[in-house]
Amino acid sequence: MTGAADPKALRIVFLDRGSIGPSVELSKPGFPHEWVEHDRTHPDQVVERLRGADIAICNKVPIRRAQIEALPDLKMIAIPATGYDAFDIAACRERGIVVSNVRGYATNTVPEHTFALILALRRSIVGYRQAVIDGRWQDSGQFCFFDYPINDLAGSTLGIIGEGVIGQGVARIAQAFGMRTLFAAHKGVAGMGPLYTPFDELLATSDVITLHSPLMPATRNLIAEPEFRAMARRPLLINCSRGGLVHEGDLVRALDAGQIAGFGFDCLTSEPPVPENPLLGVLGRPNVIVTPHVAWASAEAMQTLWDQTISHIDNFHAGRPSNTLT
Repeated sequence: MTGAADPKALRIVFLDRGSIGPSVELSKPGFPHEWVEHDRTHPDQVVERLRGADIAICNKVPIRRAQIEALPDLKMIAIPATGYDAFDIAACRERGIVVSNVRGYATNTVPEHTFALILALRRSIVGYRQAVIDGRWQDSGQFCFFDYPINDLAGSTLGIIGEGVIGQGVARIAQAFGMRTLFAAHKGVAGMGPLYTPFDELLATSDVITLHSPLMPATRNLIAEPEFRAMARRPLLINCSRGGLVHEGDLVRALDAGQIAGFGFDCLTSEPPVPENPLLGVLGRPNVIVTPHVAWASAEAMQTLWDQTISHIDNFHAGRPSNTLT
């Protein structure tokens, strides 16, 4: 705790310190404050832990209308992330609570992770690594073996759903590999101009499809059974954006039906996954990679994220809120 004896010190409560990697240097605000930190917080503990707090720092613990109404002292929520679907922004706006998120910190880490998944799947790295561990090389009797497909990226087509800074970063890497890049027009929207490829056309012509869209009502289950049927080239599907953009049951059915060549996901609808999540049943397949929502988490990106979070708190205290959502 810092400055706890000062009656004017603002009380700042960090609900989920464990969501930020241990390598990050946790700088603190420059004004007098009381600092309370929890490694993780269950939704049922939110009101208890934020009672009397002026500022909450929270990454993924949901703060909904009921909690907000029970916290009359709360003046700011600082989100050390870009996504804010865990928070009731409308309720915060009604109460005059400032909500600030972090933007632009992941312009390198997420595109790089996206391409790590694309390369690993396109060249069957997972399958070949496991085969070598299992002794398949010795059993083959020759200098190499060909159990899994290997395809170049050069000359293939990458369909990008989401045209923000992350999608643009992915496009730049793809173009360096010699890929043709397409940005999808919004689903069901015509007339977006020549820089965008109609959504259905992108599904039909891409060898790899990667998602970089926010999760909102219009994008939930953006990719489901009808979209998988339209994927004529059996693409790889990559999701380093938000769980919920893809219907997970339909994803597994598409994999089983050969409608896609494989998938690499860094985010799931429920995190951690519930036992009945259908993706858990296919994790052992060589054309499937699931990572635990760490595409954003390079050491460099996390430090930038935290520094920006603290700057928003300092700006709020100085009367000039920044990156506000309310």
